[in-house]
Amino acid sequence: MAKVNLLPWRAERRTRRQQEFYRLLGGAFVVALILGGLGVFFYSSQIDGQTDRNTFLQNEITKLDAQIEEIKTLDNEKQKLLRRKEVIEQLQSNRSQMVHLFDELVRTIPDGVRLTAVKQDGNKLTLEGLSQSNARVSAYMRNIEASGWMTNPDLSVIQVKEGDKSLPYAFNLSLTLIRPGQTVGPDGQPIVNPPPGAASPAASGPAPAAATPATAPAASSKGG
Repeated sequence: MAKVNLLPWRAERRTRRQQEFYRLLGGAFVVALILGGLGVFFYSSQIDGQTDRNTFLQNEITKLDAQIEEIKTLDNEKQKLLRRKEVIEQLQSNRSQMVHLFDELVRTIPDGVRLTAVKQDGNKLTLEGLSQSNARVSAYMRNIEASGWMTNPDLSVIQVKEGDKSLPYAFNLSLTLIRPGQTVGPDGQPIVNPPPGAASPAASGPAPAAATPATAPAASSKGG
């Protein structure tokens, strides 16, 4: 017997299309869930990887900070050692300079002059003493200017003092300590002469400059 479909063929097709649509919609939903899960997994792994990298970088930065602090400490220690080295070198150089200085003080002091005090401040030396006359002090200043280890004598005070009648004049004299081959710059600090064969301060031009402070005491003695 032949089967006769009494349902309208349009309604059957509509039903079939709706079923196909729901199947496709379900498949799309499943695919979307899979893709979403894959996306979440991918980005989670990326975030975890970046977090691990950030942690690694932070640890390395902490190590570098510690190394930088250690370098700063070592640099400070280096500077301290360099300063100590400079002090030691200065003391060694000053030791020989002081030997020459005392030798020059003994060699340049004329008869009739006696030192009572010697004060040093860097390259500046202050001499206090007694003298028989102003002329003796002037001779002492000329001897200082002719020395290779002292220069620029400056007489600040000379006056008559009661006490020792053989040495009635008390004086205060300041000068600059130098080494052979050095002169005094405008700032008052010793400098090395640029020419290699330059004359020493004993034979160079500063000697006549002592005539001005040397003659002033003589004139004051005449006036007195």
